Amino acid sequence: MTLDAFKGLLDAPSPPADLPPPLLALWHDARGDWAAAHEVAQAVDDADGAWVHAYLHRKEGDAFNAGYWYRRAGRPVCREPLTREWAEIAEDLVARIDRMSTG
Repeated sequence: MTLDAFKGLLDAPSPPADLPPPLLALWHDARGDWAAAHEVAQAVDDADGAWVHAYLHRKEGDAFNAGYWYRRAGRPVCREPLTREWAEIAEDLVARIDRMSTG
């Protein structure tokens, strides 16, 4: 999958059933459903989930909570525009999925 292919999924009325949870959270966020995105990200207990969780709290305006989740993700606090961070996270995740499926 590519970032453009993932973005193409945003027009669908529901996400693909096989979408990994961190991407599912980003899918919900891109469609304006922060609460659903947060619920999904909160249930992912790994660095990817923490990264998405951090982004969501930054978007919410909760810098303190976001900082905690960036540390859990092993990433520096992002200072880029939210749209750029969303794309960076999505691109990283889809690239790894693509490598696993072709690997």
